[in-house]
Amino acid sequence: MKFKSTLLAAALTSLAAGAQAQEKVLNLYSARHYQTDEALYANFTKQTGIRINRIEGKEDELLERIRNEGANSPADILLTVDAARLAKAHELGLFMPVSSKVLETRIPAHLRSDDWFSFSTRARVIIYNKVAVKPDEVRSYDDLAKPALKGKLCSRSGSHPYNLSLGASVIAHEGEAKAEEWARGMVANFARAPRGGDTDQIKAVAVGECQVALSNTYYVARMMRSTKPEDQKLMDKVGVVWPNQASTGTHINVSGAGVLKYAPHKDAAVKFLEYLASDEAQRYFADGNNEWPVVEGLKLSNPALDALGKFKADTLPVKKLEMYQVKAQMIYDRAGYK
Repeated sequence: MKFKSTLLAAALTSLAAGAQAQEKVLNLYSARHYQTDEALYANFTKQTGIRINRIEGKEDELLERIRNEGANSPADILLTVDAARLAKAHELGLFMPVSSKVLETRIPAHLRSDDWFSFSTRARVIIYNKVAVKPDEVRSYDDLAKPALKGKLCSRSGSHPYNLSLGASVIAHEGEAKAEEWARGMVANFARAPRGGDTDQIKAVAVGECQVALSNTYYVARMMRSTKPEDQKLMDKVGVVWPNQASTGTHINVSGAGVLKYAPHKDAAVKFLEYLASDEAQRYFADGNNEWPVVEGLKLSNPALDALGKFKADTLPVKKLEMYQVKAQMIYDRAGYK
């Protein structure tokens, strides 16, 4: 009798654990490292009762971990930044297709694929030194490759996903030959070898180490919102141009997520994606981390984004960025854009 009771207790424990796993737990692998995201997770748990177990890491490390875990992976969601990284997860077969009326309705078609979704956007703008360069000299990405800027351009590595995604968009719009000509022109204009991150490029332009650079807007907005006097002085010296306003629009990149193929809590995972598309979560992306929401028409409370103003964004489907990532890297390699 004792044996049967033990079996019954074990069975009930197993059922309870299974029910909890299906309804109350979400295992999130995240490559977003922003403190403001804590509010996103806390509010999701408050609204749904689903507790989030989070593992943070670098993008490539998380991708390799998910690959190695295979069918035994506890991960339900991969949340990361940049279309290049989401594309890599797709190419590795890590995501599963998701069908959701909420996501299809709220997220524009060009900002989603069959198995991953964008939840915020950031634009890649041109930063220029107000003393050394006139804004009309840098109205497009093509201008960065013109001889007039020889010795004036700073950049982070060409192999960084932010620049790979921009290169992919150039290929999609103008073809491989034009993209390579553009890449070679930029390399010829470098003031120094590529190094550092986007914030480093902004500072380099401000102090005159170079006169022009590329940066994602949330780095610009972060500097604009800084209360440090030294940051405020630097930002007084630089201007911002929205490139390609007369043609394709300014290149945008994304932060996004997908449900992993072997997710043990699929229902909770879809609920989490749908939550990220809610008005409340979308405002956290914008007001907390200086990104634009993907859901249109939301009223925001971010003075830096307001100051940057409205712009025409490139509506190239994120699938195209995914399609040309490898070719962009090959072109950069040939051009010497290290």
